[in-house]
Amino acid sequence: MGVSSFFKNLFGTAKVTANEVAEKAEAVFEEAKVAATPYMEKAETFVEETINKTKETATPYIEKAEAFIEENTAKAKETATPYIEKAETFVEETIEKAKVAATPILEKTEALIEDAKIEGSKAIDSIKEKVSSFSNDSNEDCVEEPKEQTNRIEEDAD
Repeated sequence: MGVSSFFKNLFGTAKVTANEVAEKAEAVFEEAKVAATPYMEKAETFVEETINKTKETATPYIEKAEAFIEENTAKAKETATPYIEKAETFVEETIEKAKVAATPILEKTEALIEDAKIEGSKAIDSIKEKVSSFSNDSNEDCVEEPKEQTNRIEEDAD
């Protein structure tokens, strides 16, 4: 029994000590919270004042930057406009010159293609006629040659 009472005393004491420490910690936290409140309020005030000062200080610079951007955008447009117009004119003229230069070539190409079609048709017709004439000649030869051979055989037999 001496051991069990030792553990009861030991754990009972620890339990009481833990409760005391927790209560003290809560009290210290509350004290810290109360003590920190004025500093938090000062920090909030400082942050608000700093933001306001920054806005006041930066506003003229922001306005100057906006004015500078507007001026330079307008100047850039004014400066670039003649060059853009010249470039557009140059491109239009170049396209027109290319069309003018290409037209005769296109016409000649079309004429050559048409001539090639005509000559090709003539060549095909000529080939068809030759094939037809060869086949007619060979048909006549096929009929005439056996007749001649039959006549020779009959003559030889006589």
